[in-house]
Amino acid sequence: MSKNPEKLQPKLARLNEALESGALEPARRMLNRGLAPVDVAHLLESSPPKERNVLWELIDPELQGDVLQYLGEDVQTEFLYRMDAQQVVSATEGLDVDDLADLLQRLPNTVIQEVLASMEAQERQRLETVLSYPEDTAGGLMNTDALTIRPDITLDVVLRYLRRHERLPEATDTLLVVTRSDKLIGGLPINRLLVSDPSMLVREVMDTDMVTITAMLHETDVASLFEKFDLISAPVVGTDGHLLGRITIDDVVDVIREGAEHRMMSLAGLDEEEDTFAPAWRTSRRRAVWLGINLVTAFMAAAVIGMFEGTIQQVTALAVLMPIVASMGGIAGSQTLTVLIRGIALGHVSSSNLRWLLNRELIVGALNGVLWAAVVAGIAVLLFKDIALGGIIAAAIVINLLIAALCGTLLPVALKKLKIDPALSGSVILTTVTDVIGFMAFLGLATLLYL
Repeated sequence: MSKNPEKLQPKLARLNEALESGALEPARRMLNRGLAPVDVAHLLESSPPKERNVLWELIDPELQGDVLQYLGEDVQTEFLYRMDAQQVVSATEGLDVDDLADLLQRLPNTVIQEVLASMEAQERQRLETVLSYPEDTAGGLMNTDALTIRPDITLDVVLRYLRRHERLPEATDTLLVVTRSDKLIGGLPINRLLVSDPSMLVREVMDTDMVTITAMLHETDVASLFEKFDLISAPVVGTDGHLLGRITIDDVVDVIREGAEHRMMSLAGLDEEEDTFAPAWRTSRRRAVWLGINLVTAFMAAAVIGMFEGTIQQVTALAVLMPIVASMGGIAGSQTLTVLIRGIALGHVSSSNLRWLLNRELIVGALNGVLWAAVVAGIAVLLFKDIALGGIIAAAIVINLLIAALCGTLLPVALKKLKIDPALSGSVILTTVTDVIGFMAFLGLATLLYL
């Protein structure tokens, strides 16, 4: 985000005025010298395709890499695919290794190899280390810019070593202490270094009990560790304990933000990185998949209703009350599903406490089922003067809310074990189950009683 949002809006207004009037040179100066890269990225994402292309051409090549790292995946990929290997190298020169790795993973493998071949040996090795890990793991998130020191030197030597740097890597709060074979043995916090006796050895003041992260740990678990221990940075180690790099808080903030966007967009079956101004054909193609899935589930519910066509013709009130049963089950199940998905994301749900959660949700479903079944039954009796109909809908609501609680609790756990994102597919499956069970219970009981 902009460092000064109050001053950003007037600048954006002037830039838009310049573009609308065709004054491209003033617009070019504002883009390259008047706005921060993150603000330029925001402007690009907020522009329709035609204006976006004009803006991109106005950005100086050496600044394009800084802007690219702040763009969403869709827009980022769009611009990267227009660039050849040499343009990518020029645009991304000076980027942190983790940011550069994120960008390269959007490109075809042939282009990645060309980019790597054009880099210096040391920089290429660091980048290949990050690229060797999946993007959603600690290894894929890490940067290789960690400052390391030996345990057998004095703090005065450490201070002199730091002064030789023009600047320290971003979010450097701890110097990592390693052996000659680069095995991590501890950390020296900067604040402790500054207040300790310069003649003391590093091993005398370093922390040996520090949080370390294994390279294959999933990014959501990395974010949980940062949140739990209030970390600013943390070292990443291999299975043998050797230091590979470090993760900083800015990368974790990105993970948390992307996770929140993912959960929100998944409720509608959408991609969290989808471009707001993507072409209609691309947007329709993505949405068509979930509309098709929803159509299949709707036909399943319709098939259940069709099985009881004769009953509905005999008692027309059933058609009026059917949606109530399905809706109550759907809402109750969604509440349970949301709680469980959140619990899984936070690491609160495990096999040891799943039975307790299931019992709790079944009790809640039973209590709410009885309460609202009585209310709906009373209204049904008043409207249709049929006590039996009130009893049928009451029983159907209780059954559906219990099934909703059962499915809402077990479904996300089962999907997680199958490596399927419960946020993306859980609500579709749950709605289908509650609709089918709700109609089956309501119409089935009515058939037994009236026919």
